[in-house]
Amino acid sequence: MQEKTVVKVGLSTCGIAAGGRKTYAALEKEIAKHGLDVELRQTGCIGMCYIEPLVEVHLPAGETFYYGAVTEEKAALIVEEHLLKNEPQDGLLISREKENVFSKQVRVALRNCGDIDPESIADYRRKGGYEALRKALREMSPEKVIEQLLASGLRGRGGAGFLTGLKWRFTRAAKGQPKYLVCNADEGDPGAFMDRSIIEGDPHAVLEGMLLAAYAIGASAGYVYVRAEYPLAIMRLEKAIQAALQAGYLGENILGTEFSFIVKIKKGAGAFVCGEETALLASLEGERGMPRLKPPFPAEQGLWKKPTCINNVETFANVPWIILNGGDKFKAYGTEMSSGTKVFALAGKIIRGGLIEVPMGITLREIVYEVGGGIPAGKKFKGIQLGGPSGGCVPESLLDTPVDYESIVKTGAIVGSGGMIVMDETTCMVDIARFFLNFAQNESCGKCAHCRIGTKRMLEILVRITEGKAAPEELDLLQELALEVKEGSLCGLGQTAPNPVLTTLKYFREEYETHLRERKCPAKVCRELLAYTIDAAACIGCGLCSRRCPTAAISGEKKEAHTISQELCVRCGNCFDACKFNAVLVD
Repeated sequence: MQEKTVVKVGLSTCGIAAGGRKTYAALEKEIAKHGLDVELRQTGCIGMCYIEPLVEVHLPAGETFYYGAVTEEKAALIVEEHLLKNEPQDGLLISREKENVFSKQVRVALRNCGDIDPESIADYRRKGGYEALRKALREMSPEKVIEQLLASGLRGRGGAGFLTGLKWRFTRAAKGQPKYLVCNADEGDPGAFMDRSIIEGDPHAVLEGMLLAAYAIGASAGYVYVRAEYPLAIMRLEKAIQAALQAGYLGENILGTEFSFIVKIKKGAGAFVCGEETALLASLEGERGMPRLKPPFPAEQGLWKKPTCINNVETFANVPWIILNGGDKFKAYGTEMSSGTKVFALAGKIIRGGLIEVPMGITLREIVYEVGGGIPAGKKFKGIQLGGPSGGCVPESLLDTPVDYESIVKTGAIVGSGGMIVMDETTCMVDIARFFLNFAQNESCGKCAHCRIGTKRMLEILVRITEGKAAPEELDLLQELALEVKEGSLCGLGQTAPNPVLTTLKYFREEYETHLRERKCPAKVCRELLAYTIDAAACIGCGLCSRRCPTAAISGEKKEAHTISQELCVRCGNCFDACKFNAVLVD
């Protein structure tokens, strides 16, 4: 039984950005001031990013209380009222909110995130950490480890969804030594933060998963390729590596066996294309990150032309749980072809945005409305972008689609690494397609003409559509180009870059046609297609709008209705934001 009260503060990037370090310092100060025998700990992200900073109070008897949006002032109140007087502050508690968020979730990859101190190997071991490694080295052959992965049905969580155990088997059987293991932590999708959160919250789980994979395939050296924009994740991973080395879980003769393995960190420069495995390998070798032709596949000729196994962060985080609990238990979750759970970053126009882990097969509707709490401000759901720039937009009519690899592909999107961006009625789908294609075009390595030139021409058409300068027949040209780029590009970036365009053309074609034929944006997003006018009946002539106008486009006498010159108006929207009487109209 726990001997004393433990107070935990979420200090991953989301918690820190919301002021978590100040909350932690305030709690530390108040606990010391009152001389309380309370243990204060940091944790990773529990997933409720929308209500950070989060504070958990865990009493010796086992009762747990959760507080959300805890400021320095609220932290002092929690100490003075709850810890000192044993009077929980009902107005600040979010225990019921937590129940709603987690009612549909099953945590495997995220099992320790938000619970343990990510910088403490002792905390990880307290939760059964490194027991899977011990079990594998003492009771299982490498082939038995691979068999358990195959039995689990775990598919790579980085996007392609290839069977993990099969990839390990291929690498083990490949001829050539040494063999290498690579963890792909080059998470680059806009709105995605799954891998970052796992490393920040439970770095030892990733290391243990890599150790088990290295044992299975026969590798003695591994790399974690992580983007340099993740400084907290890198720092915690570095600490985890040093702690594992000192504890004998890394290095020579691990746990007294003949198995040896070392891990190094490679910081990527932020090129999205390096998320593609062959481009990542080129970068690891010190070359420019550009994809290579396949075959040969990395399992045969990867890093320095030696057999190499590449999996992403989430994939590795699942492995220790599978080895400890058995592949069949993992396969009990999900569907026949898409087993287990999947981590998603839920973002956009959603009430409860954050990090979630749900069984495969759950519907998009359940995720949006039950886990995510629905759309804020009473707005209407419009679509959800799955798989980032490589994915596609799924409309409201397909909200009951199960979230598994096969079902999502049928919609034209992909599960991808797990990004989910929810959009409401104020979102312009043409602008969304332009945004993602602009990202993919900027991140193209330029190696093949279809991706380098094709995405550029597609982007030019989309820009003309959003500016009201495109001809109606360009819509067919856009679709033709998209299919050509998809068919002719060398790597996954180019092959999937047209997906956001193709899916929005398929499901939201009327929005494109309204932009083209009526020169209007139904969502009132595309700036060049907007017209700002003033309702004379509602305008009281306060002059606030004219003072905010940067081009002096608004004129009128005091206490008389004002007007906007369409020739001078730059459609900045300042007048609309400034008006307190709803007199400024947008069309």
